[in-house]
Amino acid sequence: MTKFKLIALDMDGTLLNDQSEISNENAEWIKRAMDAGVTVILSTGRGFHSALPFAEQLKLNTPMITVNGGEIWTKPHVLYKRTELSHYYVKRLHELALQHGDTWFWAYTTDTIYNKERWFDATHNYDSFNWLKFGYYTEDDLARESILAEVESWGALEITNSSLHNIELNPQGISKASALKDLCKWMNIDMSEVVAAGDSLNDIAAIREVGLGVAMGNAQDAVKQAADVVTVTNNESGIAELIKNYVLQ
Repeated sequence: MTKFKLIALDMDGTLLNDQSEISNENAEWIKRAMDAGVTVILSTGRGFHSALPFAEQLKLNTPMITVNGGEIWTKPHVLYKRTELSHYYVKRLHELALQHGDTWFWAYTTDTIYNKERWFDATHNYDSFNWLKFGYYTEDDLARESILAEVESWGALEITNSSLHNIELNPQGISKASALKDLCKWMNIDMSEVVAAGDSLNDIAAIREVGLGVAMGNAQDAVKQAADVVTVTNNESGIAELIKNYVLQ
């Protein structure tokens, strides 16, 4: 009998390989964990509609954490909690993006994703939408550092990333960790009975606060330093190795 009751898996760079696929080994060991009574959930920066096909592939009828904790689902299509990003900050974030013309940006609403190539038209305003998350992507270190410094100066948003080249913004206090805490209360599970695995800064808070925090072999250095253990990379079925060595050992 495993001492862990729940495994929260980041997707990109963690559960998925670099081709955005779930390996047969990962799928097999996730099934073994579920057969042993462990709840396996997706905990991702992706929106619900982007994450759902992978939950369906794994036959997960379990909770989901999407947009870095902005939405919590008790099972697919059953929303438990949603925390929106103020349109006031979306406007400021969008204006900041436009000041750095080569920087890619995107923003999740509850219905869709807008980005640099497809923004809303003049018939709408920022307050026409229910926003969840805003993001920037640039390989220009100076531009990214400038954006980060400006947003940090506001002191009003949760700032993370899902790669070394991006910045992700959620409402302050909203993270995968905050969502996991809410879910654990709902499920009557202690955070010490949870395993969380990830590779980026949007995973750090959860990795620090659960019973077993796991960094992927390909994780950012700060994530590895925060983790209890480091598994192999996402291209080496690191989730299968995690379950085999630490959950069902």
